[in-house]
Amino acid sequence: MAFKNHDFSDLVRLEQLRHIETGQAQTLSYAGVANMESYPVVGFSYAAFLERLLNRAHHLIHDNHLDDILQQPEKLFVRAGRVVLLLAAILGGLAAINATGDSSTLNIYWLLVVLLGFNFFSMLLWGAGITLGIQGLSSGVAAQLASWLPFQLKKREKDSIGTLAARAWWETCLFGKVGKWRISMLTHQFWLVYLFAGMGTLILLMLAKQYDFVWGTTLLPENSLPELTRILAAPMQWIGLVAPDSQQIAASRIGAGVQDASIRNAWAEFLVGVLVVYGMLPRLVLMLLAFFMLKLSEYRYKLDLYLPYYVTLRQSLIANEFVASVIDQDPGITKEQPVPIAREGRRHLPEKALVIGIELDNHVIWPEGMVCQGNVTDQETFVRTVEMIKKSRHSLLIGVAAHRLPDRGVQRIIKKLAALVSGEIWLILLQNNAAIPITESRKQAWFRLAQASAIPAEHVLS
Repeated sequence: MAFKNHDFSDLVRLEQLRHIETGQAQTLSYAGVANMESYPVVGFSYAAFLERLLNRAHHLIHDNHLDDILQQPEKLFVRAGRVVLLLAAILGGLAAINATGDSSTLNIYWLLVVLLGFNFFSMLLWGAGITLGIQGLSSGVAAQLASWLPFQLKKREKDSIGTLAARAWWETCLFGKVGKWRISMLTHQFWLVYLFAGMGTLILLMLAKQYDFVWGTTLLPENSLPELTRILAAPMQWIGLVAPDSQQIAASRIGAGVQDASIRNAWAEFLVGVLVVYGMLPRLVLMLLAFFMLKLSEYRYKLDLYLPYYVTLRQSLIANEFVASVIDQDPGITKEQPVPIAREGRRHLPEKALVIGIELDNHVIWPEGMVCQGNVTDQETFVRTVEMIKKSRHSLLIGVAAHRLPDRGVQRIIKKLAALVSGEIWLILLQNNAAIPITESRKQAWFRLAQASAIPAEHVLS
């Protein structure tokens, strides 16, 4: 479920707050959100829940003065990106200067290999990385450095609020689909700046000094490089750039003699045209593609509502309560008062529902008024439960022992039973003692099982 009415930056802030609250080294002030949790909204919807999350985040950020801390990771990444682009400009200029050297003659194809060879190899690696889903190939070394260096600096600090916020930003913005296209953007910008700096340096050198352009080969056939020149020049003629003709190409063979101004101008225009057509234009197209895919990935980005953090907030911000009590308690035990599992406000379960359990013992506490109609413990009870579900037209409530980790057998049973139900499915996490909270690891395991079984997050009650 993508939240289309909110910016990606809003979701990033929510993820930063999740990291801060689940691993905080300092205590936050919750004065601004206390009133929100006292009056939960009745009825769950993703839009309403997200709106409540954002309102809660606004109060937390304002009350704890977190604006600058949450924005710091992005600022660090931007500064690292600028350093990388400056490095690209320096490398491009140095490559052009080293390729020309101190001589007054330029080997045209050696110059093109120096300026375009690494760029072309980088595009091949990027294409292979995108196609095969290998982020290490689709991200250039410089782009990876820009994403790695600030994060390593942050990791050296203790788990302060700033470190947790930075870690959340890095995981959200530099990993997964969003991160793949963000780093791709920086990679293409790097090579665009490299080519632009190299071409600019060449133009300045040719303005200040007269160069003769030559070509030659030892192992290739004599007509190979002239034929390559004509092939490369074909697209350039469509946009009005002049390329050397056959006589000018022949006159530029090493040892052919002195060149006149027309030959030098033709080769200079050919050199600039090749850099633009075969270097800068492809990079520009790929950068625009990466930009479009980045915005699309951000638009489709969704929060993982099956994480215990969001489930807990859902139970406090959205009315979602059931009351547990001991049913058929043992003689001699004082009757216990109903134990509230969530905050104020009750989310009513279906009045008519088929209630079953999965491998439950006799000590689990069911919600008040809820009676288990079947407990799957072996193949025989599973078959009977399947027959009950097939005959029933009501919703299905599945009770599980939350104090145990779900194994593959439990997951397989729930998936099979859920596939038989046409109505709503609810997963109820039951305990032997409702006063003892469920550990986060067990919560996480049951939430992931619900996700794998296509049970909505709002239908998991703990």
